[in-house]
Amino acid sequence: MTGAAIELLATGPRNATFSMDADEHLFERDEALAWRLEKADGGLVTEGTTTRVVFSTSQLEPGTAYNLHAGGTGLKFSTRKETALLDIRDFGALLNSPNNAAAIQRAVEALPTGGTLKIPEGRWLSGPIFLKSDMALLIEDGAELAAVSDRDAFPILPARHPDGRILGTWEGVAEACYASLVNAIDRHNVIITGGGIVDGGGDRGDWWLWPKETRNGARRARTIFLSGCENVDLTGLTIRNSPAWTVHPAFCKNLLAADLSIQADPHSPNTDGLNPESCSDVQLAGLAISVGDDCVAIKAGKRSPQGMPDQPTERVTISNCLMQRGHGAVVIGSEMSGGVRDIDIRRCYFKGTDRGLRIKTRRGRGGTVSNIRVADCLMEDVATPVAVNSFYFCDADGYSDYVQSRAPLPVSTETPNIRSISVENVTVKGARTAAAVFYGLPEAAIHDIAFENYSVSFAPDAEAEVPEMASLLTPLRHAGIIAENTVFSRLTQLSPSSIHPAPLPTGQD
Repeated sequence: MTGAAIELLATGPRNATFSMDADEHLFERDEALAWRLEKADGGLVTEGTTTRVVFSTSQLEPGTAYNLHAGGTGLKFSTRKETALLDIRDFGALLNSPNNAAAIQRAVEALPTGGTLKIPEGRWLSGPIFLKSDMALLIEDGAELAAVSDRDAFPILPARHPDGRILGTWEGVAEACYASLVNAIDRHNVIITGGGIVDGGGDRGDWWLWPKETRNGARRARTIFLSGCENVDLTGLTIRNSPAWTVHPAFCKNLLAADLSIQADPHSPNTDGLNPESCSDVQLAGLAISVGDDCVAIKAGKRSPQGMPDQPTERVTISNCLMQRGHGAVVIGSEMSGGVRDIDIRRCYFKGTDRGLRIKTRRGRGGTVSNIRVADCLMEDVATPVAVNSFYFCDADGYSDYVQSRAPLPVSTETPNIRSISVENVTVKGARTAAAVFYGLPEAAIHDIAFENYSVSFAPDAEAEVPEMASLLTPLRHAGIIAENTVFSRLTQLSPSSIHPAPLPTGQD
């Protein structure tokens, strides 16, 4: 019998994150696995059991060699060295303070390169804080960094840097936004970790009352905002209750998010879980997401006179994640004008989301979505497990003839292009509308679609409903693969095996 396959995903001065038997399980293991952590020179540090494939520990010492034992296998690793450990209490932070932002910021500024800033046990109210390069923010077990309710305590970040570079976006357009609770702008080598909680305060103040509007010329805050960063690790934390998108990395490279719990009220507006925008080399592993909108939404800007990100999102891996209750589990778009490519989704469990894999765009977006792969996943109670829609009715002109016309229009730089999507070894239980839907433009068909070993069963009590957000769609119930202006390259081992052209749009002959 072979031992457990252990992989070290991340390590900092006082934390480490691992995956165990990731190729054999989804988010959770079939049975709990006992593990034991020892110092390399002897002596038990801690031990426990895990039912999760990805898990973390944050009770380590810097610059120390360890041995992790689990399932008959051992892994040797060392924590990073640390120049200093500072505690926010030593800079004036108080549990009874109405706003600890100034004290925490003083601690950040005092932290030397390679240091760790500790937020200890207790609930610490704070306005936005800004991290710097080469630091670790450790939010310990039992600690909660909680946003204050007063919106006036949140500075407004401009849409652009002084040199003209886009600093932040709102739904793919360069816009001013309220600062987030935790911000890192043009930073590198940043670790945000621990067993504690980051609470964005969405239920405090008026954030959820103006989801598509502005206040003082600015859009709503996120909870963690990363702009122009490189080499960032987010591990171990619970991040919840965001004013808007929960974690928003923009223009980032080499980002790891692992063993996070991301939570939002199911009725909270636009509280997406994790939205990488114009980012490259992103790894999402072992995330548990249950939010009020999309769980993971991959973005790349949208065309606008105000300006948009002009770089793609590429090389994203999503593995061993649990995504529940959101509008979509993994969503691409509709902001995809800069292009989205090379997205690999493996061994994930989608439960109770409106859609599983969803790609949404429209005329006017332009850009290309390509090389998207979903493999070895389970979807349960997902209304439409695979949905690709080129008629998404977003924005003020979303219902216009230009966006919704089924007649071919001239191809231009505003014409979106979708190609190379594969779905392999995926089981769906309790779908409602159809096994999959593809609505391609007549002037730009969806190309190179492959299904292999795709099994779908339906909820017996399902009622007919529209499977996607576009005009003129016919409600569906228990349909097979519905395809309009779509070219398939491989279809093997399908259940149900039926593939149909899309029904005629409602109201047309």
